[in-house]
Amino acid sequence: MAIYRTLFYGDVTVGTGGRMTIPLSMRESCGIRAGDTLTVRVEENPEGIRQLVMWRAKANRED
Repeated sequence: MAIYRTLFYGDVTVGTGGRMTIPLSMRESCGIRAGDTLTVRVEENPEGIRQLVMWRAKANRED
């Protein structure tokens, strides 16, 4: 099992229809571009706290 460290931590505003804007610096660092598909997983701990985990589903051609 991989152990990840936090690279970014910040607030994201939820807009109309539940849309979230990922800050540009995070998108650039992760290589996320317009048209990419992100896979999202919802995790829950024993206390009922939930979090979203996202990753790019398919790598860009340049990667």
